[in-house]
Amino acid sequence: MELCRATLSRAPFLPAAPPSLPVRDFRKRRVVCLSSGKSESTESPKDTQMVVSVTGATGFIGRRLVQKLLAVENFPEIIIAEEEEWKKCIEGSNAVVNLAGMPISTRWSPEIKKEIMQSRINVTSKVVDLINHTNAEVRPSVLVSATAIGYYGTSETQVFDETSPSGNDYLSEVCREWETKAHNVDNGVRLVLIRIGVVLGKDGGALAKMIPLFMMFAGGPLGTGNQWFSWIHLDDLVNLICQSLTNPSYKGVINGTAPNPVRLSEMCDQLGQVIGRPSWLPVPDFAIKAVLGEGASIVLEGQRVLPAKAKELGFSYKYPYVKDALKAIVREL
Repeated sequence: MELCRATLSRAPFLPAAPPSLPVRDFRKRRVVCLSSGKSESTESPKDTQMVVSVTGATGFIGRRLVQKLLAVENFPEIIIAEEEEWKKCIEGSNAVVNLAGMPISTRWSPEIKKEIMQSRINVTSKVVDLINHTNAEVRPSVLVSATAIGYYGTSETQVFDETSPSGNDYLSEVCREWETKAHNVDNGVRLVLIRIGVVLGKDGGALAKMIPLFMMFAGGPLGTGNQWFSWIHLDDLVNLICQSLTNPSYKGVINGTAPNPVRLSEMCDQLGQVIGRPSWLPVPDFAIKAVLGEGASIVLEGQRVLPAKAKELGFSYKYPYVKDALKAIVREL
């Protein structure tokens, strides 16, 4: 299997679809290693430069994270490592960001549910094992691992923060197993678990599917519209991950959501206003269930999740309100 290396000279961003990467296949796992500067020293590279390994780096969140690291840290070197090269990649890293996982917005057959679970726990287990079996002198000092607000289950009335217990549905189980694997990392490694909400951005996630419908005057809430929509702008999430990499105060569970969740009907109204289209065509429950089956729960049910830990840490949101987030995204179209 290949180990693809690209050297960038003061490049401000990584292309959204690097030419060295094939069409994304969740059965083929890769790590992207980013090195913040070459050194002619005989010391280990991580002694003189910032090195970050990222799983899921070709996904919706991972692409923007890589762009941010390249822009901020001026990383001149990228290594795209196939799975058998992960050990070498992670051994040379100061930090690891684990974002890998199969998308959940599909019809859930028993096979798909198994793959949703395994794609998360298998990658996380492998990353943790590689970190733990690395010599302590060259071991990464921080692991930032994604999880999701599905951990809390769903409710129209409850409010959840990082201290809330886990729910009892399928996605709650997935998140618990996912986090349990991450918690197996060595005690000397700072662990940050980011429970990510609905990520808003123009190139992926829920919004990329909704905007075309609104543009065709076919937009509206899904189901009743009363379900809570705990969202975060992609740039705020990437900034939260970057803070987690560099700030030792960031540890444990942090909710990756904006401070002002909204009902889905309000979100759709705001999107319609920003685009200049009405939010008038709701999609009934039965139609969504006919398409997604059990997987319809991810859009028909929601949870009101607050980022208590991020606020306590003083994290600054660029987009605390959904209308401002939507305006910024639509301007990029």
